[in-house]
Amino acid sequence: MKEKLGRFGKFLSGMVMPNIGAFIAWGFITALFIEKGWIPNDKLASMVSPMLSYLLPVLISAQGGYMIGGDRGRVIGAIAVIGAICGCTEYPMLMGAMVMGPFAGWVIKKFDKAMEGHIPAGFEMLINNFSVGILGMLLSILGYYVVGPFMAAVLTVLSAGVAVLVNAHLLPLVAIFIEPAKVLFLNNAINHGIFSPIGIAEAAETGKSIMYMLEPNPGPGLGVLLAYCFFCKDKTTRQSAPGAVIIHFLGGIHEIYFPYILMNPVVIVAPIAGNICSIAFYSLMNVGLSAPPSPGSIIAFLGLAPKGSTLITLMGVLIATAVSFAIASPIVRMSAAKNLDEAQAEMADMKAKAKGIAVNATVPMGPVKAHKIVFACDAGMGSSAMGATKFRNRVAKVNPELVVTNSSVDNIPADADIVVCQRILADRAKKSAPNAMLITIGNFLADPHLDNLYASLCENTETVAAETAPAEEKKPKKQISPREGVKLGLASTDKESAILAAGKLLEELGFVDESYAESMLEREKLITTYMGMGVAIPHGTSHKKGTVKKSGVVVMQYPEGVDFGDEKAYLLFGIAGLGDEHLDILASLCNTLEDEEALEEMKKTTDVDFILNTLQ
Repeated sequence: MKEKLGRFGKFLSGMVMPNIGAFIAWGFITALFIEKGWIPNDKLASMVSPMLSYLLPVLISAQGGYMIGGDRGRVIGAIAVIGAICGCTEYPMLMGAMVMGPFAGWVIKKFDKAMEGHIPAGFEMLINNFSVGILGMLLSILGYYVVGPFMAAVLTVLSAGVAVLVNAHLLPLVAIFIEPAKVLFLNNAINHGIFSPIGIAEAAETGKSIMYMLEPNPGPGLGVLLAYCFFCKDKTTRQSAPGAVIIHFLGGIHEIYFPYILMNPVVIVAPIAGNICSIAFYSLMNVGLSAPPSPGSIIAFLGLAPKGSTLITLMGVLIATAVSFAIASPIVRMSAAKNLDEAQAEMADMKAKAKGIAVNATVPMGPVKAHKIVFACDAGMGSSAMGATKFRNRVAKVNPELVVTNSSVDNIPADADIVVCQRILADRAKKSAPNAMLITIGNFLADPHLDNLYASLCENTETVAAETAPAEEKKPKKQISPREGVKLGLASTDKESAILAAGKLLEELGFVDESYAESMLEREKLITTYMGMGVAIPHGTSHKKGTVKKSGVVVMQYPEGVDFGDEKAYLLFGIAGLGDEHLDILASLCNTLEDEEALEEMKKTTDVDFILNTLQ
């Protein structure tokens, strides 16, 4: 149940988060220009209602349609939600958009699947355009008569429930559910699925809503982090806490404090109590925000406070911080906390399970549906290309429709369902692909998390592998390394010397100029080129591509190994690729690495011909 709610929250977040800028724009227009705003202006205030009634639902529905049905899903999702909007004029159709968009995307996806291969040549544009138009019309009619009225009834019930809690002075008790839900990554399901739609309805009438203050308040988490700053016995954890304070409080990334609670689960009582007190204070003072602050930074939290309530809003944050700190401090001081790294690993596993895949589990949680997996490294050309090729070869026969590609960690495609990267690049990957499932690994060739991913992706598909796998085309063999480029039985040395030796050999064979070897060292300083299985693939940085004269590979064998951190590399494949030819080279190397017996023999053989024949 927890995993299903987590996936539901992730999907809701995927529809809402790309459009948060529109929510903030609407919130600022509301806070500034309505009658009770900072600078009332009737003409500018006239934008508030159209943005709330039409712009926000259409954006959310279009995004939901895109997530299911691609570009055609985006169009039909925008069409479909108009019916729900017109069918319910008393409430903003945010929840209706969260239903109509994905449903419309699913409808057009099913239609396209059914028509695949049956559209006469020359009629593609006609059928594609008319299908979206006709199905969009039918869905908008459904929205008008069914979805709109139904969502109006749901919102009426939810609003009535909130009113009961407010009138009975029980609203602060929702913190008992909110704070544990945040740590369990169910906050998106609660915040975007319930609080925001209700808050928008309230803000449309009064210009503010306390619903926006329930989950994003940074105070409860800040109190926990401050307790670790001053009272944690573990020096490493204590030193990490100040940095987490800045990221949490100013950056609004609340996930940063979740591992600190997982180290001492009883600490959860501190943010619960802090949030209860702040909600009670906000209820007593009758304050609210103009729009949902996302991310939950203190800057956004205060920036969306209506005129005259900024100080009171800040006081509520300080109250939550003080109460949380007061309760967390003795707990942290008296407890023997777990190692922070262990807690972070536990958090990553929990997050993975909430999104439908157990990357740290011994046994897969069941079949996982994904359309695109992206392997990401610093430049998107070396280790990630090799890792993607190896994994693509691995899953091709059991899941031939799965797209496995590679990219730079800073330019991950928006449609990536799963991102695989080395642990040191995790933060950059999260920033580049916030809605993708992130799997962090030690190396791209042999990592248990990749094994778990493979098992989860391919479960229940093995039986059809032989029937669905296409026949392999026979391609002429191509030598990727000259005989002079294979050096066997080299004496063990340090990593830098080994990399420079590979670069020097590439230069001697005419593949690169003399500056390439230094760029190989520069690449290694950015992130290791050790791939796993005793193999490293040193290569130059992307800005040195112009120094490559032609594509090629040199092979350096070190029977005693070369230390790459905690691992030893026995084979170094120095790579130089002209243009994108390095991808073909990496693909060839991956084919070689599929045969583990041959790979082990390559590490100790004295036969150059064996190396050359294996690399073909």
